[in-house]
Amino acid sequence: MQLLFLGTGAGMPSKHRNTSALALKLLEERGTVWLFDCGEATQHQILHTTLKPRKIEKIFITHLHGDHIFGLPGLLGSRSFQGGDEPLDIYGPPGIKEFTETILRISRTHLSYSIRFYEKLEGIIFEDAEMLVETALLDHVIPSYGYRITQKPLPPKLLIEKAAALGVPKGPLLAKLKKGEDVTLENGKVVESAKVTEPGKRGFIVSILGDTRFSEAAVSLSKNADVIVHEATFDAETQKLAGEYGHSTIKDAAETARLAGAKLLIANHISARFLPEDEKALLNQVKAGYPKTLIAHDFAEYAWQQQNQTLRKI
Repeated sequence: MQLLFLGTGAGMPSKHRNTSALALKLLEERGTVWLFDCGEATQHQILHTTLKPRKIEKIFITHLHGDHIFGLPGLLGSRSFQGGDEPLDIYGPPGIKEFTETILRISRTHLSYSIRFYEKLEGIIFEDAEMLVETALLDHVIPSYGYRITQKPLPPKLLIEKAAALGVPKGPLLAKLKKGEDVTLENGKVVESAKVTEPGKRGFIVSILGDTRFSEAAVSLSKNADVIVHEATFDAETQKLAGEYGHSTIKDAAETARLAGAKLLIANHISARFLPEDEKALLNQVKAGYPKTLIAHDFAEYAWQQQNQTLRKI
């Protein structure tokens, strides 16, 4: 799993940050990409990466403010032009279907694939054998949601040497043992899966939160997460403005991460008022309360290290 930040700014594009978009690359896990929000010019940002629009399997929209959805029409068209023919799932608050279909209809944009819309965002909204996605309403000026993505525990690791020592031949019996099934050899001997496998490691937990004031729902969605991506539009000196506009300060984001017991916080959705030279001061505001904080930048990419269960910048 990799997290690739395509846009990390708040409200409008700036010289340093584009509007909101974050790619969760699941190429090793399922051969696809999940996109969270799609602000203006997201497809332009993608051109500077190795990401292929046709690989995007799902798009999760946190809320319907323009800096989170204005890039959708262009991206959907480009996905079609570039050979994307697999169905696309779009999750978002009520209105995302109307917004998308209206623009495509008025612009007469023909897509080579179908779109499935999901507008009921509460609790578990997606689950298969590998992944689980949960969502909850946060606290913004319009309905805004957070997403919790959990990779289910990995399959047991097969200890081939032990299996061979017990007489298991190469072939389908090894696959059964790896799946947790006991097998019977031709001589009638039963080989137990538990004796030739190690338990699979746990998967990752990532919480990606939309615009919000400090919210108990955000804490709940982020419980024991490996990484939280949380908006930090304001700083401690502009706390009043943050509350009025339905946003968080970087201290609010850090408090959410602390209460959730998360391993890492990536502060995102940074106001254009904060220039690169201001970032050290922003981090100093949370150094004492939650030092495991990074500030997101456009095109920054982080990879999940399964071996030591950590996220590392690449």
